Amino acid sequence: MEKFKTEMADHFLSLYEGNMRSIVYGDGKTNAKLVMVGEAPGEQETIQGKPFVGKAGKNLAEFLNLSGLERKDLYITNTVKIRPTRISPAGRIVNRPPTKEEIALFLPWLKKEIALVKPKCVCTLGNVPLKALAGNEYTIGDVHGQFIEKDGMLIYPMYHPASMIYNPSIKSIYAEDVVRLGEWMRENA
Repeated sequence: MEKFKTEMADHFLSLYEGNMRSIVYGDGKTNAKLVMVGEAPGEQETIQGKPFVGKAGKNLAEFLNLSGLERKDLYITNTVKIRPTRISPAGRIVNRPPTKEEIALFLPWLKKEIALVKPKCVCTLGNVPLKALAGNEYTIGDVHGQFIEKDGMLIYPMYHPASMIYNPSIKSIYAEDVVRLGEWMRENA
């Protein structure tokens, strides 16, 4: 995994030269049975150099509690490894969704990263990783909580944990999907 990280750093830091961009690498067990893939790092992830920390980490802790899984047993990463930002009307640097170009740029690296871990299942959190790995014909609202096989990869799409902040009505659906994934992991460990 260290060779992979070095190759990725050499590639991307040369592309973003002068922009002081930080790569947030995947984190966790490098032979995990489950890989979780988010959208892109946020501010805290960039500062701490680790995916799903800060507010996202709190959401992940709730996820793990519901599922009966432990972070130490997972590998967690993002589709895009560099924080996508914009300037807010108030003049602050804020997160934004990654562009199609950013996703396309990082997708080969994400696929290589997943291949190195060799998980039994890849859990996508939200539309960005779902569409990146399964294709644009899929939307999270249609396939959440279902297993999809794509290019030899078993994918389990879920809503992004942060989506419950904006849409509290999906909280019970999300909880059911989390529990189902935990049960599947225990049955297929």
